[in-house]
Amino acid sequence: MKLLSKLFLALLLTITFSCDKNDDDESKNPPVSTKVNFQYKATIKAGGKGASEITAFDPISNKIFVVNVESQQISVFNITNINAPVEETPISLAAYGSPNSVDINNGRLAIAVEDHNKQNPGKILLYNTENNLLINQFTVGSLPDMVKFTKNGKQLISANEGEPNDSYTVDPLGTVSIIDLETFEVTTLNFQNFNYLETALKNQGFRVFGPNATLAQDVEPEYIAVSEDSKIAWVALQENNGIAKIDLVGKSIAAIFPLGFKDYNTAGNEIDASDKDDVKELKKWPVKGMYQPDGIVAVTINGMEYLISANEGDSRDYSGFSEETRVAELTLDPTAFPESFDYQNNVNLGRLKTTNTLGDTDEDGDIDVIYSYGARSFTVWSPNANLIYDSGNSIATETLATTPNRFNDDDNRSDDKGAEPEGLDVLNINNERYILFVGLERNDQVMVYDITVPSAPVFLSILSHEGDEAPEGILAITAENSPTGKALLVVSNEDSGTISFYENN
Repeated sequence: MKLLSKLFLALLLTITFSCDKNDDDESKNPPVSTKVNFQYKATIKAGGKGASEITAFDPISNKIFVVNVESQQISVFNITNINAPVEETPISLAAYGSPNSVDINNGRLAIAVEDHNKQNPGKILLYNTENNLLINQFTVGSLPDMVKFTKNGKQLISANEGEPNDSYTVDPLGTVSIIDLETFEVTTLNFQNFNYLETALKNQGFRVFGPNATLAQDVEPEYIAVSEDSKIAWVALQENNGIAKIDLVGKSIAAIFPLGFKDYNTAGNEIDASDKDDVKELKKWPVKGMYQPDGIVAVTINGMEYLISANEGDSRDYSGFSEETRVAELTLDPTAFPESFDYQNNVNLGRLKTTNTLGDTDEDGDIDVIYSYGARSFTVWSPNANLIYDSGNSIATETLATTPNRFNDDDNRSDDKGAEPEGLDVLNINNERYILFVGLERNDQVMVYDITVPSAPVFLSILSHEGDEAPEGILAITAENSPTGKALLVVSNEDSGTISFYENN
């Protein structure tokens, strides 16, 4: 009995000590707040149209670096005092070409610059963020549209779009460049090994449609996401309706994932397809949407990796080749689209922009399936691009309910791609809550969703600021890195040339 009493006393003291210790720890380190309440804070005017496209933030110097196409430079602002940003000497790129993208890692600024002749090879420039001095420069593929550091900072990845010239007589290869920042070696990958898979990929919804183009010429790498372990990158192939998976260790293209199509004739996917019906209304239509993501981001939640895409959509419209047409101009199959439904009337589907490169499934000269650009949504994918969740018509539903005057740019873009979700980013709050921000280029708004459960995101709010037009870059800054001590959202607005800050209060 005495032995049992001693054991019980020892156990009681252990429990008491543990409780007291935890109480002390909590008082010293109170739980991090996971509330989400972003409020407008301040705006910087960088210039006119094209003066503010993509922004990167350096937590070491408290500077933001902004892609300013209008002035062919990177505009630099110190935001130590967010209410009174200080403009610093910009980085001129006129000697190299036009900037497209920026990224920052550990005091280093990477800039993607297209050549004055954008069919020529482009460059990635590496600068020191403290003094804006050039560290190194690297030649990459044609039209580097985005540059991204790996999470470990050992590599840079460049998505080289390889767009054709306007007459479509020169069509460079679309490529992905991997820059080793320890050896400064550049490896530029092309897609020629996938040419033999063209038919199989097209049957799964991948698009290869440029005149006389091989798959390797036709792919146009656009946007990059990188895995948490820095071993994998994913590259959006927007016009092609796919995503490429890049092996950063083996420096090879591991796979191309066709994204397929979205059915607007399904409940929850309804769209407003006309800008001439004088009604803002979501309805089912016998139309397929091509996902065609622009911005993509990778995020790890509870040990699982996910890709999230903003499904803006894009077409090819050049003087030498254009795929754009409206439903009213198509020859529709009378069985698939009975005349009694009057689909080609402008108040129905007549105004909807579509492609002339898809839809004649039986090759008899008429259109059996109508395909439109983009999916008017964001999507959560697995690492191998299996669809986990699509937001359906949530963007349209929420904007119509709360800001009807901004819905599809006041209905003006209903016939095109709707609100055009373009850029996005994820804020990780203490590994407990994950917030997704999706910029709507045509609505001049940012949607806010809780994606802590990736298969069931929850809409939270819509952010906007009067005067901001066409959000292009969306950047979330954690409270730990923020100059204010609170999480920030930085929105770069292409048409208005403004950068606006929202703070989580």
